[in-house]
This record gives sequence, structure tokens and C-alpha cells, in this order.
Amino acid sequence: MTAFPDPADDAVGEVVELVSTLIRFDTSNTGEPDTTKGEAECARWVAAQLEEAGYETEYVESGAPGRGNVFTRLRGSDPSRGALLIHGHLDVVPAEANDWSVHPFSGAIEDGYVWGRGAVDMKDMVGMMIAVARSLARAGITPPRDLVFAFVADEEAGGKYGAHWLVENRPDLFAGVTEAIGEVGGFSLTVPRRDGGERRLYLIETAEKGLCWMRLRAHGRAGHGSMINDDNAVTTLAEVVARLGRHRFPLVLTEAVAQFLAAVSEETGLTIDVDSPDLEGMIEKLGPMARILNATLRDTATPTMLQAGYKANVIPATAEAVLDCRVLPGRQAAFEAEIDELIGPDVTREWVTNLPPVETTFDGDLVEAMNAALLACDPDARTVPYMLSGGTDAKAFSELGIRCFGFAPLRLPPDLDFSALFHGVDERVPVDALTFGTRVLHHFLTHC
Repeated sequence: MTAFPDPADDAVGEVVELVSTLIRFDTSNTGEPDTTKGEAECARWVAAQLEEAGYETEYVESGAPGRGNVFTRLRGSDPSRGALLIHGHLDVVPAEANDWSVHPFSGAIEDGYVWGRGAVDMKDMVGMMIAVARSLARAGITPPRDLVFAFVADEEAGGKYGAHWLVENRPDLFAGVTEAIGEVGGFSLTVPRRDGGERRLYLIETAEKGLCWMRLRAHGRAGHGSMINDDNAVTTLAEVVARLGRHRFPLVLTEAVAQFLAAVSEETGLTIDVDSPDLEGMIEKLGPMARILNATLRDTATPTMLQAGYKANVIPATAEAVLDCRVLPGRQAAFEAEIDELIGPDVTREWVTNLPPVETTFDGDLVEAMNAALLACDPDARTVPYMLSGGTDAKAFSELGIRCFGFAPLRLPPDLDFSALFHGVDERVPVDALTFGTRVLHHFLTHC
């Protein structure tokens, strides 16, 4: 009997080297245009890889020189169906080389991992996208619907010079798109089964919190540092920042989190009482993943930046702070009211960035296709929805009415603290996870 090659083999064979090469492009995004390196060189390399396989690509700079984006479309067999957007960002957060075991932009392939800044956020998915897109074109495969591959800039700074600019200025690039997949979802979480053994849950992101960066400003009476001053802007601001940083917003159980916890309870036999005031303590039993989960039970307002003064013996007239606020769906008005009560009358606030939450339901043909693709590659898989505590470019694409999911499939070792790798030192992705994810993505895009 003749054995036919797996159509995904071509993609699997090159994905590791593609990810390694992507990491070697230093696309560090500081959030400041003057110090951000830009994505142009990397974007043009991505375009070349796609064009080599026969694609026509469009390179777009999104509102500033060097903020490179690449788009291409693979026509599907049914033009009446909505197109699927597969998106990944090319920028990464900065990395301090002295803190790492390997150079963060080496793309080293060692000890079964690909190492470097962006390995999981998100040049792993970008590499899988390129590998699968090239494989589909080389094999002459026509997917069931149009596929739009988008490689975009500036996600790590909120997308002003990336996805949001593209949505506002080039909506034609998304013509006909009704659904999308991107980060952060599709990765496995291994949990103990109630009857012994283990079960791999694959977390599909169906919701993410709103992203609000808030600037606080206090005004006071300037003066000499040696004098008593009962109107010190630094003191006023520091008291408010400490109050916000220690505050616990109310516990709110969203649909995505409730569905996830129900699945975990069913698989593990752990009693997770969603009405318990110690719900967060119960979730801690799930291990490192608890960091993400507990952050999706409440709004948060985390102080991240302080600025005041210019000399040790001068009391400044103003002091400023920035807080990273993440808000649950449906909570914006209540969150702002709570913030204002905590701030009081002596400090003003303004939003530096205010991007709304994203939320969809865990159902439909696309979810079924994700589930089928994972089961085809891992018969012990179970897909479950979850909420991301951070934010992605889905915030921009949802403005076009696109239904967004986080689905960048990876089968991870049970003992890998995956959430700690995002923006962390020694960021890395398992080689086996990349090859697995590429097979899943290939199956998914040919059956979506």
C-alpha cells in the first residue's frame, strides 16, 4: 500500500528555522518612536518568504517610517463565505542581554528549545503562519474560505502604529473578513485527572480584558526641600498611588472564566466553588496558570511609572504616575467610579490609552474546526475557553465587527511555566511544540 506524505510535512520541516531567523531580527518596541527599532526589515523578509512561494504581498507602513506590515490573501473555494484573518505581530518588548542565558536576539536552538525575545510573544506563531502559508501554496491547496495573513507592527505598544492605524486607514485590507485568530490561545495546560493520569486542556481565548493606561497628576506648592510643606505634590500623589496599588476590586465571574473553571472541575475532581470568597485560593491549586486566571477575576490598577522633581532640595510643583489598568467586560463605568472615589479631589486622571475589552462566545463552526484540528494531532485534547488578562491586536480588529479568538496552538511540557515566559528572561519555545502547532494550524486552515 502506497504511503502518501502528510501535506503538513513541508511546513513542519522549516518552521523551527523560520522562528529562529525571525528572532534574530531585533524588533524591540520601547513604546517611544525615537527609540523603537521598527519592523521594516523583518516585514520585508516575511514578504520575501511568501513571495518565494508564489504569493502577492502588500507592504504597508502604518503611520510612521519603519513601522512595517505585510498582508497577503489566499483565495478559498467558497467566495460567498467570510474570510478568516490570521494575524501575528512582528514587534517584541525590549530585552537586557546581560540578564539572559543566551543572547535574546540569537534565535539559538538548544536543549530542545528555540530561545530569544519573541519566542512565545509571538514569533513562534508568525513562523508557523509563514510555514503553513508557504506549504499551502506549494502544494496547490485551496482552503475552504479566503485566508488573509497579516504580519503587523506595534502590538506591544497598543497598536497605534500598527493594527489600530491599519483598521482606521486601510480597512480595505480586511475586506470580507468575518473571523480572526491570533495570540494568546491554543496552548496546552496539563491537569491531573480525577481517575488518575493527566489530561491536556487547550485554552482558546474567547475574551480579553480592556487595556487602560492611566496618568495621574498632582499639583502642589513648590518650595525649598528644607521647609515644612503641607501641600507637597509628591506626598499627595504617593498616597493615592499606594492606595490604588493595594486596592482589591470586586470579584466578578465572567462567562469565559466560569466555563473554564467548570471544565477544570470536571476533569480534575477539584471542588472550585465559584461563590466562595476564597475562589482565588482554590485557583492557586492549578499551579503557574493561576497567575493568569486570578488576574481575570477582578479589575486591576497597577502602578508602573512615577515621575517628580528635578533636584534633591527642591519640592516640585507637580508629580505624575502611570498605572496599567485592566478592566473586565461590562465593568468600565463601575471601574471608573471606583477609581475616582479612591483618587479623591486632589489628583486628576487622564487615559493615555483606553482600549475596550473583547468578548465572544465559545461556539460555532470555527470553534469546531479548532477542536477537530487539535484532536487530529492530539486525541487526548480538550478545548476550553478562557479570558486573557492582557490585550492583543484583537482589540483593533474587533472594531471592524470581526469575531476574534486567540488560537496559536502549542503542546507544552506539563512542567513548563508558560505564562512566565511572556516578556520574561530566557523566553523560549519548545521545538516539539512548534512542530505540533504547525500541524494543527495546517489542519485547521484546510478545514476552517
